Amino acid sequence: MRILFCNYEYPPLGGGGGMVNAFLAQELAKRHQVTVLTSRARGFAGESVENGVKVVRVPVLFRTQQAVGNLPSMLAFVGMGIFEGRKLLQKDRYEVINTHFVLPSGPVGDALSHFGRIPNVLTVHGGDLYDPSKRMSPHRHSVLRMWARRLLRRADMVIGQSSNTLENLRRFYTPELEGVRVPLGIPKREFPVGSRTAYGFRDDEILLVTVGRLVPRKATFQLTRLIDSLRDRPVRLVIVGTGPQEHLLKEECRVRRVVDRVSFMGHVSEEDKYRILQVSDLYVSTSQHEGFGLVFLEAMASGLPVVCYDVGGQTDFLQDGETGFLVSLNDLDLFKRRCELLMRDPELRRIMGERNRRVVEDYFIEQCAQRYETAFTDVLNGSWQRRNM
Repeated sequence: MRILFCNYEYPPLGGGGGMVNAFLAQELAKRHQVTVLTSRARGFAGESVENGVKVVRVPVLFRTQQAVGNLPSMLAFVGMGIFEGRKLLQKDRYEVINTHFVLPSGPVGDALSHFGRIPNVLTVHGGDLYDPSKRMSPHRHSVLRMWARRLLRRADMVIGQSSNTLENLRRFYTPELEGVRVPLGIPKREFPVGSRTAYGFRDDEILLVTVGRLVPRKATFQLTRLIDSLRDRPVRLVIVGTGPQEHLLKEECRVRRVVDRVSFMGHVSEEDKYRILQVSDLYVSTSQHEGFGLVFLEAMASGLPVVCYDVGGQTDFLQDGETGFLVSLNDLDLFKRRCELLMRDPELRRIMGERNRRVVEDYFIEQCAQRYETAFTDVLNGSWQRRNM
């Protein structure tokens, strides 16, 4: 197949949605011709080949941060993506378009599908439909909600990465729409052997690690309060990632006098990320919502138990008391008690970690890519339309 991906963000820009698109594109490129149409920040090449994938980056204005975009750059991508995408369609005949995120990528994929008369498979990631931390989340605004509903209905197929994402799709947008659930996947890896001392961590410390963009939805301030409440234990919080709240979090640590117990690692390579996960004891997340939670799979593959909230797509594969603990949203007291239980019981951590290594085997990128191939084939041969008549 000749596949065109449309995604506003693609590594190294953005977060998990762009990352999983890269995993998927690279896996499919082993068997198909794959092109990705995405946005470009200053210093990026307009066109390149990355791990067998042709990546075409269109210029957008006002992108100031690598981790997160902003409204002007998103709006710019709609216009520039359509303009440059039409040039791509004139050069090459793609068989299927896979658009990631209903907004802001959705209008690009929809316009190119109409222009080239090519089927459009629209993948929704969760935060593009429902983000409780954002005032501009489409589910809160009638105009954005109508725009998203139109794009969802015009797509030839809609794929959601979790039960929660598909539930929000039906709840806020299209109750009648039958979407397809395709869980995300991560690559199989030979995990690098890490050393605590290489990162300045002590062997007698219990390391609580979290990975992600430092944005309001992640509620990372709750983790700094958690560390403040655990002063009687040799525990360190390791924060991997960057974002607009980083300076506020560092100031919070200074105010709480926990600077020496919180390590901000910033943006790190994939190898360093896995090394840090490998030397940690427990993965923690206070995110208010995850459409899926790719980082949970990475933590599980590293043999870590997971403590997080029970809201979001991660509930498809995390089980309370089995893979770690699921806690009611914002119940910080219970969150602390669950962490303390795991901190003082290394055998329980080991048992949960070993279970997580087995569970994650069902969520490698090979399985995800095979499901996407089936979805694309169903759309191309018409069997999906027949099932939904």
